[in-house]
Amino acid sequence: MMDETSGSAGLPPNVRLGCSPLSWTNDVLEDLGGETPLDQCLSEIAAAGYEGTELGRKYPRNAEDLTPVLQRHHLALASGWYSGRLGERDVEEEWADVASHAQLLRAMGCQVMVYGECGAMAPSAAPLDEPMSRRLKLSREALRDYAGRLGVFDAMLRARYGIRLAYHHHLMMVAETFPEICQVFDALSAEVGLLLDTGHAMAAGFDYRRLIDRYGARICHIHLKDVRPAVLERVRGDDLSFNEAVRTGVFTVPGDGCIDFGPLAAFVAQSGYQGWMVVEAEQDPDKAPPLAAVMRARAHIQACFAGLLVAG
Repeated sequence: MMDETSGSAGLPPNVRLGCSPLSWTNDVLEDLGGETPLDQCLSEIAAAGYEGTELGRKYPRNAEDLTPVLQRHHLALASGWYSGRLGERDVEEEWADVASHAQLLRAMGCQVMVYGECGAMAPSAAPLDEPMSRRLKLSREALRDYAGRLGVFDAMLRARYGIRLAYHHHLMMVAETFPEICQVFDALSAEVGLLLDTGHAMAAGFDYRRLIDRYGARICHIHLKDVRPAVLERVRGDDLSFNEAVRTGVFTVPGDGCIDFGPLAAFVAQSGYQGWMVVEAEQDPDKAPPLAAVMRARAHIQACFAGLLVAG
């Protein structure tokens, strides 16, 4: 594994650039990249020049098996998604479920755990197949109670495993819009970390810079995702589901959509941010060949940081 203090080429020290496996194999839509072997995914992530990756559904879920797989490709593990359900259950039940995942992240040297709220999403057994207008919206009181459970869970995670929670604001989930994110985070202590996802912010109707302005000191993990505006307009106009939006191509890699990543580069360079930035684009690999896409993304992000040097 690379030294934890080494930055990716062209990035500030202590900032590392990783790549999600979602461009190769979707975690939910199993037909998207279902036949793609894990070795192809990892070898192409490495070939594209990335330092690390996040967990995907084809990755081994114990350190004994995962470590040599990543080492063969000279990749580190940045983090891994955890499907929490604190939106509808208590902390004790959540704590029992997170143990194996937290143990894996700790063993792999991860500093944060990506927490995605999969409780209280939509009144269906398959909420991501529901029209996005059917998303459940919690009351202000319910969001305050939810934040209380989240804060206790985060404190336990840090005390037991030494891992910080990186809360993922996300379409169709409890905290999708900017006001919802604020209601949750304004009720939490400053120790609870925020994952900034550029694509989910744009798709939820707000500029990601609003999260930087309000919670910049709490951002501990970053997902670099772009949005195709014409597709987003169709998704909202036709009230498509999240899964339909992904199939339609609403998300793409940085540089292929409408998001300006210059302000993000400026935040990372000027704030002293330390941690991972992870390129993540949920696309159909047959329509968007992954290796070429993530190579463009890496070049685009590096160009944003190079632009800061030119401007300075």
